[in-house]
Amino acid sequence: MKKNSPSIDERLEMHRRMILTRLLEERLGELHKAGKTRGPIHRCDGQEAVGVGATAMLSAEDFVTSTHRGHAHYIGKGLDVGRIAAEILGRETGYCGGRAGHMLIGDITQGLIGGNAIVGASIPAAAGMALSIQVRGASNVALCFFGDGAAQTGICHEAMNMAGLWKLPMVFLLEHNQYGLTVHQSVQSPVADLSIRGAGYAMPSEIVDGNDAVEVYRAVSAAVDRARRGEGPSLIEAKTYRWEGFSTSDMGGYQSEADLAAWKARDPIRISYDSLVEAVGKERLDEIEKAAVAEVDRAVEQALAAPLPSFAVFEQSSPYAGAV
Repeated sequence: MKKNSPSIDERLEMHRRMILTRLLEERLGELHKAGKTRGPIHRCDGQEAVGVGATAMLSAEDFVTSTHRGHAHYIGKGLDVGRIAAEILGRETGYCGGRAGHMLIGDITQGLIGGNAIVGASIPAAAGMALSIQVRGASNVALCFFGDGAAQTGICHEAMNMAGLWKLPMVFLLEHNQYGLTVHQSVQSPVADLSIRGAGYAMPSEIVDGNDAVEVYRAVSAAVDRARRGEGPSLIEAKTYRWEGFSTSDMGGYQSEADLAAWKARDPIRISYDSLVEAVGKERLDEIEKAAVAEVDRAVEQALAAPLPSFAVFEQSSPYAGAV
């Protein structure tokens, strides 16, 4: 077994969480078409291995900042699918009482800090958390997910510079899915491999197959260990691809059929299945999938039946109540 490799049980749990994420994304697509979601949904079909593989070795005390395409991050960090679905559907039983929507979900008990709608803004937030960890002399780490679009922002470079300078205990996890909104990476950056930027900030960097959860796990695990030892940050670039549009409001047409077919042939769930079937057998993997289907069906059903949030308490307690 290679260093930092997950056990069979850990791989089975990652497999389960990837299936949960995929099923949830598919159901959300259906619910959006039926007019039952509020606003656009940013799906992560095809990217499940990054979010799940990168969080599998983290503890509840380790901090994670997500992106607008963060459902795999939520499930990977251990959040309950039912409460995720309820939040996305604007229900009182959601993680944030139905007020956060799908990309602002947070749960401090699991170290998941609520998101924001600003591209790249989660990166300095994670750097701030890492600085706090360092000042307090704690042993936990901060991991920030961001995309190739966010990698082009000034705030990303500023955060990397500070993290490298101060040797902050953090991991920069770049989900390189080839597109920033609808713009291909080739016209966003003069270099194809964004991980080479790590050298400019005195941090080690690595490119991994973002469709292989085990490979992501190994790389992030080594980076997390390095951060815990006080050796500073790392940059990991996970090459992957999103199968769906930027969001459910995306008209599409800019992704080639050949690219989609090639990436779908490397489905991260299929890769995981094929790597496990010999060790655990088809029956066990089929049971995991069947249980995941039932869990997502139950989560959506219960979320749709849950009450909408009440704003009465806010209205009564707010200093702005009654203001004109």
